[in-house]
Amino acid sequence: MPPAFDYATATAGGLAADLAAKRVSSVELCDAAIARIERLDGPINAVVVRDFERAMDAAKGADAALARGERRPLLGVPMTVKESFNVAGLATTWGSPAAKDWIAPTDAVAVTRLKAAGAVILGKTNIAPFLSDWQSDNPVYGRTNHPLDAGRTPGGSSGGAAAALASGMVPLEFGSDIGGSIRVPASFCGVFGHKPSYGLVPGRGQAPPGVDGCDRVLDVFGPLARTAGDLALALDIVAGPLDEEAVGYRVDLPAPRHARLHEFHVLIIDEHPAAALDNEIRSALHGLASRLEGAGAKVARASDLVPDLAAAHGVYATLLFTAISRGGPALADPISAVAWMDALDAQLSLRRRWAELFKTFDVVVAPSFGVVAFPHDDGDFNSRTHVIDGVETFYGAQVAWPGMATLGCLPATAMPIGKTRAGLPVGAQIMGPYLEDRTTIAFAGMIERAFG
Repeated sequence: MPPAFDYATATAGGLAADLAAKRVSSVELCDAAIARIERLDGPINAVVVRDFERAMDAAKGADAALARGERRPLLGVPMTVKESFNVAGLATTWGSPAAKDWIAPTDAVAVTRLKAAGAVILGKTNIAPFLSDWQSDNPVYGRTNHPLDAGRTPGGSSGGAAAALASGMVPLEFGSDIGGSIRVPASFCGVFGHKPSYGLVPGRGQAPPGVDGCDRVLDVFGPLARTAGDLALALDIVAGPLDEEAVGYRVDLPAPRHARLHEFHVLIIDEHPAAALDNEIRSALHGLASRLEGAGAKVARASDLVPDLAAAHGVYATLLFTAISRGGPALADPISAVAWMDALDAQLSLRRRWAELFKTFDVVVAPSFGVVAFPHDDGDFNSRTHVIDGVETFYGAQVAWPGMATLGCLPATAMPIGKTRAGLPVGAQIMGPYLEDRTTIAFAGMIERAFG
């Protein structure tokens, strides 16, 4: 490893370039990753499924391919993936003891595409049981702690993913998001995450153990990284139809709407009728708004074009709690087929409202969640609370913030925008028009470069 090389802060794209230029080898990177995981992960407990022997074999294969002159986007770059994704030969439990002995026979589609791009999969990261909490604590693997404060959660359900990134164990991760499971951990841990437009990335191979069927309504699958550029790199690798669908269509995402911050028309949303927001997050949002205005962007702090968020939240809750009951604990009473289709009709109406809004605005910046990383809470989900600006509020109400983009099937890029007085990361989500994922990621990258 070159003496000035810092694996813990390197980006996936940067490492791929270093590998191609022979400044470092994949075996050296794999060694560095394994050493860092073994040194730091004890009190964090992020990388709960370790596949180091096969990873080292893959790294040796990557070095041989590089020596032959092969070039692929992630050739030789080490990474981990969320435990809920099938990796052939490894257990997939979704945090359930009943599935602890179930071994995936094949890779999930996203894992197959990452491997084809040359990624070296070190193992899998911790989750919430059945991916249904903003804490990553389950009876199979135990609890994942925040890298900055072991008394706090790194978020969920992709909490191990964000913790592994934030502690420098890996430069790239891959997760899923139906209720903020990428965006909340990214925001809690001060890293980047992207919730793709619905349907853009296939979810085959990311399902409750033993289930092989259609994707869940609302559920999406996307990358977490230390920089916006790596989100774009990973999305290009995993996006696109399944093989049997690719005979008829392909992905051709539009370019970002603009190339400079001053060209953007931005809407800030900092109020939701269903969920409270901590004033430190609101202050960080408006601080970002002021910096954007200083850079020449046009910023609005309210608009009549915003859909009815209270009505939208009701529709979202109906679809969400029905969808996530499949393969796990029932979280909602069964509904009729007619009620299900009525909810889908209402979702479509709200999606049309968002489409109208994005004829005026390029992006919407909103909280990913109403609080920052909070202390571990072992209480029953329905009895938990958050105290927000001195007021006790229902824990589950916070699903409303990530639910805006989820119900709308919209792309949403989470990024750090500041810190609290106590030094905890503050994150926000950048929402954009359906299938304009490149716009939200590019906008996050412009903010990253302009403001740090």
